[in-house]
Amino acid sequence: MRYFVASDEDRRLDPAARRTSRGDFVALSDGVTHYELAGPEDGALVVLVGGITIPLSYWDRTAERLHARGLRTLACSGYGRGGSDRIDGPYDEALFVRQLAELTSALDLTPPWHVVGTSMGALVAMAYANRYPGNTATLAVVGPAGLSARPAPQRLLRNNFVGSFVARRFGRGLLEGHLGHNVRDPGLSAELVAMVRDAYRFEGSLYAFFRTLRDFPLHERQELFRRTGDLGIPALLVWGDDDRVTPITQLDAVRALLRPRQTHVIPQCGHMAPFERPDDVGDLLASFAVPQSDRLEP
Repeated sequence: MRYFVASDEDRRLDPAARRTSRGDFVALSDGVTHYELAGPEDGALVVLVGGITIPLSYWDRTAERLHARGLRTLACSGYGRGGSDRIDGPYDEALFVRQLAELTSALDLTPPWHVVGTSMGALVAMAYANRYPGNTATLAVVGPAGLSARPAPQRLLRNNFVGSFVARRFGRGLLEGHLGHNVRDPGLSAELVAMVRDAYRFEGSLYAFFRTLRDFPLHERQELFRRTGDLGIPALLVWGDDDRVTPITQLDAVRALLRPRQTHVIPQCGHMAPFERPDDVGDLLASFAVPQSDRLEP
């Protein structure tokens, strides 16, 4: 898919734009990353890994809950999201794992830390844990992607012409339609759409979203779940009972492969549990992270 700028992307992600943003920025090997390191300086670190659409502000309320429980948080916008660079290249799993590894290294943080991933971010978090098991004290996955079959329309994105045409012509509607299924509460749904819509005003955002759909292995990842379960890292599985993006019908399959120490189903909750039920998710993460210092034998 060739790089393009959509007609309604009316902002350029340059130093002037970044000066008006919260948080901090660091230049890594693939580009500039927007991040926020916050909370008690002496608290154990929780690294928050977002899904395919969201900027770092998605985590705000969950991070506040973790701070109140004495934990420090590191959230970043993945490349192509929020204030992080839009790159002209593959948006594959290796890119996002490399971003996490380089960011924690650039900030001179001391491992291990607690890694939390939601949706696509759960796959990134698991891939990171497999690449850097010594850096991962615990692993939490929330509404993970990865077990469904690859849909036929996604295969069409591998064709440069077709992929670019679909993204340019229908991309904004498809993106916002997808967001509308993520949370149950209409008010929160409107807030989510507004947050993402604002972040997607930067040039190259829609390209990054569709390029990720093309390049990132979002489906049929049973082997990644299995390998992660074999690591012996204490794992927590959290799922909303009304998740319409990664249906909870996959819960038993994930439990069999990942073998989490704890599984929690949040009632009356959609796909984006950290956004929809931040206090519940924050309390689960904090309660799980603090006592879990031992590992199972692989």
